[in-house]
Amino acid sequence: SAQLHPLGAMYFQNQYLSNPAMAGLEQGLRADLAYRKQWSSIPGAPETQSLTADYGSAKKSGVGISIYNDEAGLQKKTRVMGSYAYHLPLNSNGSKLSFGVSLGFMDERLMNEKMNTVNENYDVAVSKFADRDTYVDGDFGFALSSKKLNFQGAIPNLKSFFGKDSHEDELVDQARYFAAVSYKFYLANTLEGMGIEPKVVYRDIRGYKSIADIGGNVTLANNQVNVMAMYHTSESATIGMGVKYKSLMQIN
Repeated sequence: SAQLHPLGAMYFQNQYLSNPAMAGLEQGLRADLAYRKQWSSIPGAPETQSLTADYGSAKKSGVGISIYNDEAGLQKKTRVMGSYAYHLPLNSNGSKLSFGVSLGFMDERLMNEKMNTVNENYDVAVSKFADRDTYVDGDFGFALSSKKLNFQGAIPNLKSFFGKDSHEDELVDQARYFAAVSYKFYLANTLEGMGIEPKVVYRDIRGYKSIADIGGNVTLANNQVNVMAMYHTSESATIGMGVKYKSLMQIN
């Protein structure tokens, strides 16, 4: 269950990580780079890199690209996706109904260079995993957003969700779908502009009990500094903080 925690940036900083409908929600170009190294003193410790970029135009549409690489033990997964989102305005106050789809490929392999064995075919499970081809995959998502309310849902790994994977019975600890709702409160006269955004996320996991993430994000000084915390019902927590440099960059 320790591998069931996504990058913490998906909750507030970069919601495009979990939902293609969030690509280009705001006009302009945005790029996000994330790196995570867990349990660095243990051989084969999980290591994750992510790069996303999305662009929103004035024509109700957004595009994005996501590159995600994850290594844990002998396993390595690389996923490259392109996304398109359509943002339908609902009123003059900025409320939107968004739909998004991603399409790309997933490559999964075992890193033989890290394997201590005389014959790489010694283990039948190793051979079966090595037979997995790079395959086409996709995601679908929607979002209902306003200046304060955000409600969204997504189905990642559409190939697996619809049972099109020949190794389907062997897959566990994989997200099947997720839903999230948050609401922003803004206190203009507190700490030079304080924002509070509580959020609840529900994730359905294949081969494991569903997980709820409950927490929030607090911004100070008109969004120049933030502190976030999420409790997961898998009995762990994610805590982080960030600072914004002018209007160009945010470090978390």
